[in-house]
Amino acid sequence: MAIITNRPLGAGFNATRIFSDLVAKVAAWNDARVTRKALSALSNRELDDLGLNRGDIEDIAAGRHVR
Repeated sequence: MAIITNRPLGAGFNATRIFSDLVAKVAAWNDARVTRKALSALSNRELDDLGLNRGDIEDIAAGRHVR
């Protein structure tokens, strides 16, 4: 007996999607880390030249900073 279905094999569990989501989260975390480190290395004067202060660094790294 043959069964015809429109449902893809393995529907409901997609290891590739789970892995790519994990890689994307690690990449986003690393981007935030690098941004935080670079901005933290600037002096207060340099941050002021950019229109920023030390309190803005975490928001910028997290992508929540709004001008």
